[in-house]
Amino acid sequence: MFAEPPSYAILNSDPSLNLNADTKVERAAGRLVALDLGNKRVGVAVSDELQITASPLPFIERCSWKDLLRRVASVIETYDARGLVIGLPFNLDGSEGEAAQTARRLAENFRRSLNVPVYLQDERLTTVAAETIMRAEGIKATDIEKRIDSESAAIILRDFMATRL
Repeated sequence: MFAEPPSYAILNSDPSLNLNADTKVERAAGRLVALDLGNKRVGVAVSDELQITASPLPFIERCSWKDLLRRVASVIETYDARGLVIGLPFNLDGSEGEAAQTARRLAENFRRSLNVPVYLQDERLTTVAAETIMRAEGIKATDIEKRIDSESAAIILRDFMATRL
């Protein structure tokens, strides 16, 4: 017998990679929450109900899986989110390393634990982009360090929403 494919989708704004060849993603109304998974902190962002804008939220200090799940579930409930987008950290050459495998594993754990669809989005260079934007806005280095993870999550979410237009 065949195993069912995972219910999350992998989305990427780079059309040359064609990560969605076998995955159809419906655009449902409602907010989305995005995560930029780090070893120490998890950046968090939320969209508006029309999925036009993405706003960073305070990051989550990463402790245990149970704590992370509880806090992400709380954000989803607070914003009545209809989906969870997780950054997939490909290597620059498009290959997957240990961080990408960890993101896939966590995405599957979230899929099993939450009652919302879980999607993966290519997150290459989002941290660099977030830092560049904040520096251009004149934000101090100490503030950048505090905000970088969630600003990256907002970029991941914007990229995800742009692929679904």
